[in-house]
Amino acid sequence: MRSRTRAGAGVLAAGVASVLLATTASAAPEPGAPGAGDPYYPNAGNGGTDVLHYDIRLSYQPETDLLSGTTTLLLTATQDLSRFDLDFALKASSVLVNNRPAQFTNSDGNGELVVTPAEALAKGQTATVVVKYSDTPSTEQVDGLNGWKHGDFGALGVDEPQSAQWWFPSNDHPTDKATFDVSIEAPDGLSAITNGSLVRTTKSRAGWTRWNWRSTHPQATYLTSFIVGKYDVRQSTTPEGKPFITAYGTDLGDSRGAAEASVERTPEINAFLASQFGPYPFEAEGGVVTSGISFSLENQTRPTYGLKNFTSGANTTLIAHENAHQWYGDNVSLGRWSDIWLNEGFASYAEWLWSEHEGEGTVAELAQYTYDSNAADADLWKVVPADPGADNQFDSAVYDRGALTLQALRTTVGDDAFFTILKDWQVEKAGKDGRIQEFIALAEKVSGKPLHELFQTWLYTAGKPAAGPNGAAAARTAHAAAAKPKSWDQIQANHRLLATEHRH
Repeated sequence: MRSRTRAGAGVLAAGVASVLLATTASAAPEPGAPGAGDPYYPNAGNGGTDVLHYDIRLSYQPETDLLSGTTTLLLTATQDLSRFDLDFALKASSVLVNNRPAQFTNSDGNGELVVTPAEALAKGQTATVVVKYSDTPSTEQVDGLNGWKHGDFGALGVDEPQSAQWWFPSNDHPTDKATFDVSIEAPDGLSAITNGSLVRTTKSRAGWTRWNWRSTHPQATYLTSFIVGKYDVRQSTTPEGKPFITAYGTDLGDSRGAAEASVERTPEINAFLASQFGPYPFEAEGGVVTSGISFSLENQTRPTYGLKNFTSGANTTLIAHENAHQWYGDNVSLGRWSDIWLNEGFASYAEWLWSEHEGEGTVAELAQYTYDSNAADADLWKVVPADPGADNQFDSAVYDRGALTLQALRTTVGDDAFFTILKDWQVEKAGKDGRIQEFIALAEKVSGKPLHELFQTWLYTAGKPAAGPNGAAAARTAHAAAAKPKSWDQIQANHRLLATEHRH
């Protein structure tokens, strides 16, 4: 017995030793992945890190397009890391990790700054990463593209799905949100605008002024804006007491009045949207109108609007669209870029809600007119909103057919369940990201109805659905007396600009 016991103990000890060796081997630090695993944009985001906060301190001279400064990232390692990537198109001059010089390789056109710390990072370890740089963003490309805008208007770091990498190193994917402090020094007479609350402006040195901003809620990197140029900046508060900051380029010309008549109504519009979606999710509100872009983007707390959107007059449906994104896209971000319907379909539906509120066509009328105006062979039905592909990510189908999907859902489950679903999505996913299948599961849970066939028809299948968004009987009734809703042309114009002007 003893001899067998000793033999068994030896076998057990050998087994334990091999397990320990295997554990030790598997725990060896490894490089983080160069992307977050998004099929549309394989290099977007990074593996192995979770960024908690960005402190960005920059100086920018529009005349030369020279951007200089330091970004400090506070991050946590999500695996044992021998090295990690940051998404960054500019040339870094030095990198510190936990106060020690790190080796690094600058982007070679792929947008990846590869950092090898002096000591590997253990899973769960926090790290302070300091990146210093000085470069001209307009000269740097990623995969043959440049998302930086530079011209007589100044400069804009505003675009979708990526823009951050042309002005700060980051984990550039919506699944890694963080808080931000952004400090931008610009020549006197220019404004430097970004997200959140304006903490202070100071005279930094002769001929220069520094603008310091803070965003206290989780924020995706592509929603973080860089805007420097000649702007008239207005500061006030909303009726709820939140900072309300708007800015208008001094070169807006005859459209300045229309822009102000739209953007200055933001608190009113957000109050209405809050009645539909739940409380406004952030600490500040506002908007910026610029001649530097044609499209508009839902930058968190302060959307950026292209001047072209106001050349025909006031455009409050656009304000409703971009601010609806504060809920759908900003507070709850998409989990993958193929989930873009969760952003654009909902914001487009908000335009219909606002139009009804303004007496310019009910949601049912706008939905029915959109459905009837697109024949069975129309382009609207050729792209599948649930997975449009990177090349069609901003196709009008994602906007218009996406909104039709929500109206079909509302028709099926009823108003009470529909608006409960919209609000519960905000509560369950606040500050996080979500996937389409998760939204469908929530809709079935709240409504108590099987909805697979509905979503399969409207979101996942090419071709015009046989029944309209208001149901078959309602479709015939609405079609018989259909008149084009007053806001329909403006909404379609908005969507054409939104769908065609992004980088991808």
